[in-house]
Amino acid sequence: MDKKGPVKGSDMGELTVWRDAAIGVKNDTVVWIGSSEEASILEASQIIDAKGRLVTPGLVEPHTHLVFGGSREKEMALKQQGVPYLEILQQGGGILSTVRATQNTPYDELLEKALFHLDRMAMHGITTVEAKSGYGLNRETELKQLQVAKEANEQHPLDIVSTFLGAHAIPPEYKDDPEAFLDEMCELFDEIKEENLAEFVDIFTETGVFSVPQSRKYLLKAKEKGFGLKIHADEIDPLGGTELAVELGAISGDHLAVTSDEGIQKLANSNTIGVILPGTSFYLGKDDYGRAREMIDAGAAIAISTDFNPGSSVTENLQLIMSIAALKLKLSPEEIWHAVTVNAAHAIGRGNVAGSIAIGRKADIVMWDAPNYLYIPYHYGVNHTNTVIKNGQVIYERQTNR
Repeated sequence: MDKKGPVKGSDMGELTVWRDAAIGVKNDTVVWIGSSEEASILEASQIIDAKGRLVTPGLVEPHTHLVFGGSREKEMALKQQGVPYLEILQQGGGILSTVRATQNTPYDELLEKALFHLDRMAMHGITTVEAKSGYGLNRETELKQLQVAKEANEQHPLDIVSTFLGAHAIPPEYKDDPEAFLDEMCELFDEIKEENLAEFVDIFTETGVFSVPQSRKYLLKAKEKGFGLKIHADEIDPLGGTELAVELGAISGDHLAVTSDEGIQKLANSNTIGVILPGTSFYLGKDDYGRAREMIDAGAAIAISTDFNPGSSVTENLQLIMSIAALKLKLSPEEIWHAVTVNAAHAIGRGNVAGSIAIGRKADIVMWDAPNYLYIPYHYGVNHTNTVIKNGQVIYERQTNR
């Protein structure tokens, strides 16, 4: 992934592949890249033989809801029976059930659960991950989620980038006054900044949640406090969330399943990255997987993500999402690899440290049980990871009985 990025439009279809390559790592950093023949005359304290396997940068996961309490497996049967989501909400399910569970789950349990999911992500080749709050919907629990993510970053080898998504839904007590709730969330900005709990602020701009004017006002306040901006946008209705993301200079607009033609053109003419979440459409049985193909053709930069969360995309396997991107978004393998490495890194403000193998960068490297880069999206539903190196240290190796 040698383009500095973010990689846009037709450039996403051009991938550099080195044959018979070798990588030199000292401490936590890549210090040399060349051929295996050149490497044979160098002194090394340890040699890892890839044995002809595919080697890539560590995958970057740009959109997750990592910290949450409980789970919602009982809702799957209801959805299959055609029970409307609003009825599931009335039965105590849906996002508000996760909010209650997260509010009632002790800090240590949330941390243990988050570390478990990070282990799963690591074993699937992810080395950097974004984590959103948003299942608190009150001061105490939103801060608890962000504090858990911060401690998880300190305890786990993976790098975590935190996003404050207090404006994820409207709590029942604020259903008639959503702006009062947004004002309450704004009151957390100073504390979050002082304690270094999040780099970005996000909001769910959608029918039945927050309008474009409400989102603009809220995000401008976040920007004044020095936060980077993200937007959950145009997932169900094309309200203009993509256009708002570009207008405000957001680092990313996420979901974008039904973005308008105007929104796509504005995205293509901006530095905002479209983060597409095809696993959500797959899990919910929707027809709209996102307009990624049209975005790239227009000249935009896109990334793809699992949208890991307990309600609409319950997977830590970004490799599976790569297959869905090929089959449902009609992306080429080359475009997919850019979308899960260099562009995903830029979508979370890590474009200068993650998403590529380059001299001077941290050694975040994955060896795959695959002969080439085409194979990963082609052979779907399994874990192809052989070895994961994070900051120069092996953190995962596939176990075998052979």
